[in-house]
Amino acid sequence: MTENRIQQALSRLFQKHRIVFWYDDKQELRDAFETLAIEGVEKLEIQNNEFGIKHKLLRECPKQSFLVYKEDKQPEPLQNWLLDVELANITFRTDQVAIWLSELELPNEFTEIVEQHTAFFDTAKAKVQAEKRKKILKKLLSNEDTLSKIRLKMLAVCVGAIQLADARIDVILEALLAELVKPKQPLFGLIQRCHLEDFLWQQVERFYGYSNEHPTVKDFAIELFKSCYSMGVNSSLNGDGINLSSDALVFFKRWKDSRTHQEVFEVLSDNYAELLSVEEDLNKRNLKEVIELDYFRLIDKKVIYELVKTVEQRTLSEGEVTLWCRGRRQGHWFAEFKYLYEAVDIASQFFALLDTIQLDMATASEAVQGYVSHWYRLDQLYRQYVYCLKVSSQNTLLNSLSEKIENLYTNRYLLPLNNAWQSHVDGMSNWRVPNVVPQTQFFANWVKPYLDKNNKICVIISDAFRYEAGEEMVGRIRQEDRYQAKLEHALSSLPSYTQLGMASLLPKSQVVLSFAENKTGTVNAGALSTQGTDNRDKVLKSILGERSCAVQAKQFMEMTIPESRELIKANDVMYIYHNRIDHTGDKMQSEGEAFEATEKTFDDLMKLIKKLANANVNSFLITADHGFIYQNKPLDDSDFLANDVKGEVLYNDRRFVLGKGLSCGQSLKSFSAEELGLSGDVHAAIPKGIQRLRLRGSGSRFVHGGASLQEVIIPVISINKKRQSDIAFVEVDILRGGTNVITSGQLSVTLYQTEPVTDKIRPRRLKAGIYTEGGTLISDKHDLILDLTSENPRERELKLRFVLTQEADAANNQEVLLKLEEPEDGSSQYRKYKELRYTVRRSFTSDFDF
Repeated sequence: MTENRIQQALSRLFQKHRIVFWYDDKQELRDAFETLAIEGVEKLEIQNNEFGIKHKLLRECPKQSFLVYKEDKQPEPLQNWLLDVELANITFRTDQVAIWLSELELPNEFTEIVEQHTAFFDTAKAKVQAEKRKKILKKLLSNEDTLSKIRLKMLAVCVGAIQLADARIDVILEALLAELVKPKQPLFGLIQRCHLEDFLWQQVERFYGYSNEHPTVKDFAIELFKSCYSMGVNSSLNGDGINLSSDALVFFKRWKDSRTHQEVFEVLSDNYAELLSVEEDLNKRNLKEVIELDYFRLIDKKVIYELVKTVEQRTLSEGEVTLWCRGRRQGHWFAEFKYLYEAVDIASQFFALLDTIQLDMATASEAVQGYVSHWYRLDQLYRQYVYCLKVSSQNTLLNSLSEKIENLYTNRYLLPLNNAWQSHVDGMSNWRVPNVVPQTQFFANWVKPYLDKNNKICVIISDAFRYEAGEEMVGRIRQEDRYQAKLEHALSSLPSYTQLGMASLLPKSQVVLSFAENKTGTVNAGALSTQGTDNRDKVLKSILGERSCAVQAKQFMEMTIPESRELIKANDVMYIYHNRIDHTGDKMQSEGEAFEATEKTFDDLMKLIKKLANANVNSFLITADHGFIYQNKPLDDSDFLANDVKGEVLYNDRRFVLGKGLSCGQSLKSFSAEELGLSGDVHAAIPKGIQRLRLRGSGSRFVHGGASLQEVIIPVISINKKRQSDIAFVEVDILRGGTNVITSGQLSVTLYQTEPVTDKIRPRRLKAGIYTEGGTLISDKHDLILDLTSENPRERELKLRFVLTQEADAANNQEVLLKLEEPEDGSSQYRKYKELRYTVRRSFTSDFDF
């Protein structure tokens, strides 16, 4: 030991002690003692002068610091005249163990720590790492440390869990479990070299009940998955029993739900599922036994498989299916299976609604009212289901369910609805429906009132954005803070195709719209063509003046903020044209992606609204030129009509024909230009119901142009941005039940969502756990999203089960708190939402399994 290290070690001791004894038992450090000089410390040497030294230490200089040196070994206690002074102070030793203790500022009673684990403190091959470990350990030490606590901190240092001053066995195990997915396990190797593995397994047995003659991290991990799964299904997996404690379940859930360890958990879960024959066990389980578990990916597959069967066979109510699907949102694998759960939930809602639908329509007005009030929802659910089916790519799993939905949608809804509606269309002398605003009156009815009040207005026209999509869009807009939206409807012009629909939405002067007398299918407003954005811009300016314009949505979205604000400043009316759905569906190669395009349109429109709001626009209108029919299943030959239209055909599509002097059979209905509210000699013939005309090189599943309700009822959404927040969060109550006493290792409670989630009442995120008065968590934690939308109060109850840890034993006969906490916006912190008090009163027999 060098003189410099002796000087440093003694200096550290004098920071805490007034008197330090030094026995040079090998009689080789006198020179070091002679040359030693520590400020404020007086040196004394024992040379048969113990009484004089004692008098000086205690009476003459009771505040002076002394280094008492003896060039000999320490006397036996009975022969040591200074023993009482030594015991009250400290003895300096110069062997390697003593040096390490001194560096760590630990007293001699911790000698066994450094004697038994020397590799932790020094190793010939890795001195730098050993020095680093000592420095880290020293920072973690405290005056309250015991031998076990120090060893636990040494384990924490070995695995790199040094951010926690209070080392925990769960954090250490998480680091060791993470090594299992790697080719080598250097952290556990270090624990073995430091002879800390026995202590590690003692702690694992103490906390989690794991015991094995030859314990390994892998074996513990396998046992963890096996026992926790067995606890979840209330029976042992493979008949091996449940070998771990409930604390292991709490640890397992916390580890599983940790973002840091997510990838490790998933790899190990998949690896051990086959090893533990989980699939074989799941085949024996019913849905209710596993609905709350998420320990293996296979569990979600089992749950979805069973849900698909129950929905198809109609053995569960719509409310039950929704509750179970929403409950799975908290599961570990939900993101992977999200669209399958949504498909099942939507399918259940589709069947339930179809059971109640009555397609009664005494008049055309009643038909439209029935569609915008109720029937559109089937189109919406069908779209949502098909979208989830396509995104999930699980056609085999959902094949039978999809076939059933396809057949019911077509034969029980789409065909009978539009056949009944067609009877009213056939009786029309003019294309109009009483009490329904025609598309040609869009400007006068919805745009002009803003201009009359000197307010700016932006009109967003999304091609083929049909009514059911508009209804969903309103809900999404209302969920945004400070945005209000109202849905109305209009009757599109006929034929329901882009050129006529776009022209009909423009402001009207004395000029009446007319079909161009050529094969283009374009529409003119007097002498002006309405084809394309540039021409519509000219029509707007010719009627409203220069403070109006038409732009493409893509063009506007590419503008900078100053550019967009200048454009808004220069115009009182702006028509913005968006085209994703029609652009996708009208192509034979991509018509099957029409519903994916609808989903993307929701995002497009929301971004467009927010950019307009950022450019100082407060009022918006969203509408469409027309709707569409879409059937995901390929059509049969019976769905097509023979094209028996006679006369001068100028333009034909899958759902209409334009021409002069047209005549047609009973399967089509013809309208003159006058009957359509147009001028000129060009008129139209339209297939009845939902049948199509064959058109070479064109798709057939996505069509528009005809008179079906899905094609001709268009949404008109009025949007206004408020100055103040109008969002609230749903309230949640804790239903205690019949007692406020916890008598076992588990506690079941029910959370009640006091109201349904709506557009302006948002879901509430909560974290739930049971804590002592001092804030110690004594149970597992639940991360929750309360987002139930049911009007039925019973379907807004969420049952939770808390598993208590060993730390709950220390709270026996004391009050504890069931806390609900919610996240603080913009931070990772939580604040108190609600809490409920319980008393822990567990009998000594409650821990026995039999």
